[in-house]
Amino acid sequence: MAVSTLPVRPQWFTRRAVEPGLELFTEPAVHRWFRANIWYVRGSELDLVIDPGMGIASLLKALGADADRPILAIATHGHIDHMGGMHEFGARAIHPDDAPALEDDDHYHLASFFRATQDAVTEIPHEGWALSAFTVKAALATRLLREGDQIDLGSRRFTIIHLPGHSPGQIGLFDEMNGTLFSGDALYDGQLLDDLPRSDPAIYEETMLRLGALDARRVHGGHGNDFDRARMQVLIEEYLRGRRRMGCPNEQP
Repeated sequence: MAVSTLPVRPQWFTRRAVEPGLELFTEPAVHRWFRANIWYVRGSELDLVIDPGMGIASLLKALGADADRPILAIATHGHIDHMGGMHEFGARAIHPDDAPALEDDDHYHLASFFRATQDAVTEIPHEGWALSAFTVKAALATRLLREGDQIDLGSRRFTIIHLPGHSPGQIGLFDEMNGTLFSGDALYDGQLLDDLPRSDPAIYEETMLRLGALDARRVHGGHGNDFDRARMQVLIEEYLRGRRRMGCPNEQP
């Protein structure tokens, strides 16, 4: 196993408040293809971590005192950049069609793609960390999420929406009261990936049509910046016209 010559980044995550009750974590040292948005949603009775990142460093430790609160970790789908940190949490939820990713199956979570990516990381979390040895730590789902399921945080409630195409088990979380959608990789402001193993562009088009009819007023995507309903409609239309298919998400400033 080769010893890394990359510098150590002691504070692996960045953390910033987006709005009351919502914070965004990111992993700046991870290649932009895999640098997903990690959402921390605070509720009165239950908190959510939506897409807990790569699992390279401890997200639970980065949460600090919040780690002692009741937390449900949700992976919007079974790709490494969205579910690598699931093993740290006692309560873990995912759609059944992507649940095998939590069993450490490279065919599902694509850790092998990450290991083969040039400049996969620009820094390492600690001395002795090796990209060649990196993979998902197996941790089976404690809850399977399907279309129409409810996630009640006490102060707010989310409905699960099945949004396949990017992966068979891709889901979104929709707060119908305030029109907020956490869309994972079904929709974000960048080129959209529909050429991965288990992707299906024809099904993705059906998902786009469904999203276009959804009364979402604010979208928190799996990558990139937030956007409003008007921008959502533009992104959907551009995908359907072939302008946002495949490639990599835009880098978030």
